Amino acid sequence: MKELKIVEPNIFVIFGATGDLTYRKLMPAVYNLYIQDLLPKNFSIVCIGRREFSQEDYSGNVKNSIKEFSKNTFDEEKWKEFSLIFEYLKLDFVKDDTYASLKDLINNLCNKYGCSENIMYYMAVSPEYFSVIADKLNKNGLVRKDKGIKRIIIEKPFGENLKSARELNKKITEIFTEKDIYRIDHYLGKEMIQNIMAIRFANPILESIWNHRYIDNIQITSNESLGVLSRGQYYEKSGALKDMLQNHMLQLLTLIAMEPPTSLDTESIRDEKVKVLRAIPKVDEEFVLNNIVRAQYLEDKEGTLKAYRDEENVSKDSNVETFVALKCFINNYRWTGVPFYIRTGKRLRKKITEVIIEFKNAPFVLYNGENNIQPNLLVIRIHPDERIFLNLNVKKQGNENEIIPIQMDFCQNCHSIVSAEAYEKLMYDAIRGDSTLFTRWDETEFSWKFVEKILDIWKNKDIPLYTYTSLTDGPKEMDGLLDRKNMKWWDF
Repeated sequence: MKELKIVEPNIFVIFGATGDLTYRKLMPAVYNLYIQDLLPKNFSIVCIGRREFSQEDYSGNVKNSIKEFSKNTFDEEKWKEFSLIFEYLKLDFVKDDTYASLKDLINNLCNKYGCSENIMYYMAVSPEYFSVIADKLNKNGLVRKDKGIKRIIIEKPFGENLKSARELNKKITEIFTEKDIYRIDHYLGKEMIQNIMAIRFANPILESIWNHRYIDNIQITSNESLGVLSRGQYYEKSGALKDMLQNHMLQLLTLIAMEPPTSLDTESIRDEKVKVLRAIPKVDEEFVLNNIVRAQYLEDKEGTLKAYRDEENVSKDSNVETFVALKCFINNYRWTGVPFYIRTGKRLRKKITEVIIEFKNAPFVLYNGENNIQPNLLVIRIHPDERIFLNLNVKKQGNENEIIPIQMDFCQNCHSIVSAEAYEKLMYDAIRGDSTLFTRWDETEFSWKFVEKILDIWKNKDIPLYTYTSLTDGPKEMDGLLDRKNMKWWDF
């Protein structure tokens, strides 16, 4: 697809510029774009925080973070150039009168470079400040459309539940138009997730069998080996369902299950993703009891790792799930009868994110006998390595007629090519005005509707919370979701 050329200057304003997200992700991402000459001419960054920093001190912090977190080798000369395009501004963003200094700085930058007020605001702050900052920007004349484009990028979570998400959306859309709102899900910026559409729609051999006639089931996994660490307070309000399934996992599901869009433009792709969410069956008590397993991690076998309830800022009698597995169907012609298995959790045996498509066996296999032939599998691995491999069956070399599985393997980041970081790709797209990899409001709303019904049933009904030992594959009860005796959760 032809790259869009950046022609307009932009001012990038980061609220929350002294937080981990900015240091670890945003500034390294923009630095990577800078050294690749992918930023607009005269691009300026305004870094807003509430802490007292001199420009020199803040610049030193950013330099250290880029050295540690940028994928590229640090270049002192490039850094000296880059350090001139950002400026730190101390600002209490909940107070109206402090926004005058931001307005003055933006005016000075526009006068300096002779540009319009084409501004991209990034909310790298706690969710309760999203609408507050948007409102202050509006009241202080910093989102005027007659003076240039104005975009806002909002981190997850977009609301804490369906009601708060709707309230937040109402406030934000009173100030910004939908096309200028970029709800970020960093998973969508990962190279291999972007590749899912290409794998499907650029390869007729796959698209022709991407349906219920040839696919037996699909497994979507995103496991983490770490626990909640210092995020206990956040996780007590979230759990695995809201933290992962409501956004990342459902987004993966839509990309795997969507119909071919009419074109590669943003809205055509988003329309097809929403159709998948609409085709998920109604959530009721029977669905939750039969199709969802929730669990919480215990300490490991050696007793060296804490159980979830012993983590910092976690209640001793917490019923928050750190693991969730789900089986669902997509009610349309393409996917009728094909189960989608989704699982995600913390403190599991290994950190991995992947999609496994298991194809149906032939009705009669000549080589079945006692060989216990594996089904054909297509594995799309997203993390830690970006890899695609196809599991096929062949005859083992030698005199015996033994069938063994082999893998046709392609690894995207195993050699010299370094993939763009997720935030690097997303920042690049937002600057260009391409919102394909950001979530539209109706996607977010459908996701919240689905998750909130599950949460309501967990809250009001006697639904078991299972446990699992840390650094294992999860609760044994998740095996009960599988349809047949010989089915299994695949592990490569």
